[in-house]
Amino acid sequence: MHGNKLLIIAYFLPVIRHITGYFSGITRLPFRTYALYAYSGSFLWVTTFITLGKLLGPQWEQFHNSIKKYFIIGMIVAVSLFVAIYIYKKFKVTIKKIAINCLKWIVNVFHTRKRAGLVFIFTALVTLGFILLMIGMTQDFIANEFGDFNKITSLLITALFNKDWNVPMRIFFMLGSRQVLVALISFTLVWILWKGRDKKIELLSLVAVAGGGELYEESLRRIFHHFSPIRKSLIEQLSYTFPSEQSLMAFVIYGFAVFMLVRHSKRLWTPTLAPIAAILILLLIAISRLYLSIQYPSDIAAGYVFGGVWLGLNVLLLETFRLMKGISL
Repeated sequence: MHGNKLLIIAYFLPVIRHITGYFSGITRLPFRTYALYAYSGSFLWVTTFITLGKLLGPQWEQFHNSIKKYFIIGMIVAVSLFVAIYIYKKFKVTIKKIAINCLKWIVNVFHTRKRAGLVFIFTALVTLGFILLMIGMTQDFIANEFGDFNKITSLLITALFNKDWNVPMRIFFMLGSRQVLVALISFTLVWILWKGRDKKIELLSLVAVAGGGELYEESLRRIFHHFSPIRKSLIEQLSYTFPSEQSLMAFVIYGFAVFMLVRHSKRLWTPTLAPIAAILILLLIAISRLYLSIQYPSDIAAGYVFGGVWLGLNVLLLETFRLMKGISL
């Protein structure tokens, strides 16, 4: 029953789309059932490529290889989501029990000294992932390989969001403004003073994350301007930066605020909802910047990646001090 639904996405998978008919016949799938799912999939497949062709027009050949690469990545993500939904529906009760137990375990991880090492290891792995992404993006920047990515992403944003989104996008844009970030720093400060058990270390970490982040991003932009493969005018250098200052600082400040919130909250839902809310806000900020044509997609992506490195290193340093002092939180 559930396997029939795979016919909908089979057309998007090279090689697979050529053999689905044979397997449907071998498994004696009724023709009406096959037609319902297979024809729906073919309609989506054709509509997708016709839409891309209309958006790109004569530029189709220029972007064909890049679109194919990103499309394959998108399909992998889509298939993964489909499989995840299928597994969730089939094992809903078991998954809910496991999720509740995991949430309780996560809360204990954040509040038990004996398991604090696991927090350190997890943070180290995430930071390592950001470092690898940073190295890859640095290589792409020096090789000037962001052109197609920027153009395709900008075209998709233009196609998905029309002029009716102007007001919401400006609201989303404000979520990453300096005023909001300062307010978020103030909230984190108050939260540390209220809930923190090792206030001195955490306050110093907040200063390092926010204040040091400014020096960090300024140094990065100067370095990348020096090694930029394309010489830009002074106005362009002020308008478009790699990595994005605003995106980097938004990621760092939102990320540290969420970490402190989770670290000192005993509510079961906080470790789940707080990170999801932060990711959603950062995504909306990025989309709003693209919609308003403020920065290039690669600049924003780099801001988040480089910000992730800075945030991860500071959290690792903070947790190292906790482990060294034997603090039980």
